[in-house]
Amino acid sequence: MKKVLLSVVLVISFCSFAWAESSVWKAQKGASILYLGGTLHILRDADYPLPPEFDKAYRASEIMVFETDISQLQDPSTQLKMLAKGMYPDGSSIEQHLSEKTYAELSAYCADNGISLQMLSRFKPSLTMTALIGVELVKLGVTQHGVDLHFFDLAKKDKKLVQGLETLDEQIEYMTSMADGDEDAFISYSLKDLKTTRDQFELLATAWRKGDTGKLDELMTVELKTRQPKLYKKLILDRNARWLKQIDAYRNSGKTRFLLVGLAHLVGTDGLVEALKRRGYKVERI
Repeated sequence: MKKVLLSVVLVISFCSFAWAESSVWKAQKGASILYLGGTLHILRDADYPLPPEFDKAYRASEIMVFETDISQLQDPSTQLKMLAKGMYPDGSSIEQHLSEKTYAELSAYCADNGISLQMLSRFKPSLTMTALIGVELVKLGVTQHGVDLHFFDLAKKDKKLVQGLETLDEQIEYMTSMADGDEDAFISYSLKDLKTTRDQFELLATAWRKGDTGKLDELMTVELKTRQPKLYKKLILDRNARWLKQIDAYRNSGKTRFLLVGLAHLVGTDGLVEALKRRGYKVERI
């Protein structure tokens, strides 16, 4: 289940594969050109510079497109709003929404790792597990400055137009409600996989640098689709379908865009790359 959460708070480690394919694609239909880059939302300092294909797509594009408005995402008021949305509105605690067995597992993990479960008790499972994964990622030396923020800062500096695929409220809703109705399974699978964070981190890093779409699909979407089909539909299928409508509309602008979204939205049979091919786009790796 950690693969589910990593699709939201992905990280990479430093590997150099000068010969490898990339996680950047060029999609063309008629005179319309769109670049797609698979992003990892948080990185380590050692992960820079990014693969050169990202810079190539950036230089060739007039408009940058992210999942949402990153400038708003950085606002402290947004963090407060997310925390508020991630809490149980009726004042209940996570213990009341989990089975006795699952809550005992969560308590044991927090105790073993010096984490105060009491401080997290009012939060829903989605934010609780995101916080616990955050603790593990800090041990690996990650920072908040990921692929998205890197290019957002560049776009501001270069005065490039920036757009978002969905509203900030939509992003917050996805983040805070992903485990609703399936709390026990979400917590249980996540706790089991937290033990292998470092190993999964390395596997994902290697696949991202190599542009190994088969491995990325295996690590990021297959488990989610198999174990949590409702969540997969909500986080991947439904959002991709809405985004495709916007991507088609971009063709009328005559502008070249570089679209940066989480890798889970690009790979696999349900990913945007294959969807664009089915819509008549010529898609190739750069």
